[in-house]
Amino acid sequence: MNALAPGSLLLLRAPSALAAGATTTLTALIARELGGNARAQVIAALCTAVSAFALAVAHLVSTTTPDLLSTTLLGWLAVRAVARASGPPLLAAGIVVGLGVEAKPQIGLVAVVMAATLLVVGPRAPLRSPWAIGGAIAAVALAAPYVVWQTRHGWPQVTVAGHIAGSQEGGRAGFFPFQLVMVSPFLVPVWLAGLLAPFRRASWRQLRFIPIAYAAMAVLYFAGNGHAYYLASLYPLLLGLGAIPTAEWTLGARRRSPLLAAAIAISGAVSGLIALPLLPERDLQGSVVIALNSAQGDTVGWPSFVRTVSSAWREIPPSERRYTAIFTRNYGEAGAIDLLGAKLELPQAYSGHEGFSEWRIPRVTATHALLAGFNSPADAAPYFDRCRTLATVNNGVGLNNQEQGLPIMLCHPTSPWATLWPRLTHYD
Repeated sequence: MNALAPGSLLLLRAPSALAAGATTTLTALIARELGGNARAQVIAALCTAVSAFALAVAHLVSTTTPDLLSTTLLGWLAVRAVARASGPPLLAAGIVVGLGVEAKPQIGLVAVVMAATLLVVGPRAPLRSPWAIGGAIAAVALAAPYVVWQTRHGWPQVTVAGHIAGSQEGGRAGFFPFQLVMVSPFLVPVWLAGLLAPFRRASWRQLRFIPIAYAAMAVLYFAGNGHAYYLASLYPLLLGLGAIPTAEWTLGARRRSPLLAAAIAISGAVSGLIALPLLPERDLQGSVVIALNSAQGDTVGWPSFVRTVSSAWREIPPSERRYTAIFTRNYGEAGAIDLLGAKLELPQAYSGHEGFSEWRIPRVTATHALLAGFNSPADAAPYFDRCRTLATVNNGVGLNNQEQGLPIMLCHPTSPWATLWPRLTHYD
């Protein structure tokens, strides 16, 4: 998308916005699949559209964005297959799972838990269908490249999961309280109604696998110290179910519809403030926005960061630059230099972080390294020595994010890059 229109945030964010829009539509379709009228479908769509999780992924490109869409699509197909006793949705679900794993493996776990829940509580008929077998084969075949790559590289995904466990949303202590703000505190009754409805409605007995699967996923993520937002992709399914009893509830008294409308409007305002870049950058430090959505701070200061790297680069004598590689601690820093540094005549950056480590390694003749992302010469040791600071990062708004206050240092690698690279590679 950036290649089509370099520097256009509108175009860069378009796929995420479209994915969130498709997720909103699918939530309405889930309600319609279960007999929800137009009112229920609108409620389902609106609750999803104003939710904090949908707005958060709608303007950022992350693995959660396609995961939200693919898991919601899986939920709709599962409901369709069970409610209609139809086979083709099961094949489609397998294709969705296989493709979804390529972006984020969680959907594979959701599919397995859903299948296991159907096996235990029923209905079991869908699992005996040839369509289900075809769907399973399709899922395995499409997910195979991901599994093969992970196997050949020592399963870095597992390493990442271990390193980031409990690092956000207050760890295990904050896991369940955070669920109350995932959609909106004002809309908890809607998805809670979806969680309970299959047990309260005899005609929805066959849908009990949905709330049980949600509960099982919550237990698994909690036990594994996973991030609280990992459950986000299941809320559209619960909102689709919950919209039907909510629509019926609004017909019970004259004031209930305005009350729901107010809850949706307030949710949109609060979620927008938390998830979207609405608060001025200078007001982010110490705000509730950063406390609930640290990604807001990670979007601030990249142009000034790259300008600082550029000023340090220009301090290196031209005869020395040709033997100097720019190396960063994380892929965000390297990506910013690659994206914004071309206009400042900066070369491409290198990083051992995550998948960026697979793309390129400094050439043998690079006997110097301009380092970004390290706290000090001691932090860069034992991989780099003889460091001197050429500049210091300052985002200009006093926001204490990962790059603020870090030195940009000119150092020497302590060993050839090919020797250092396995040690510089890190998954966290």
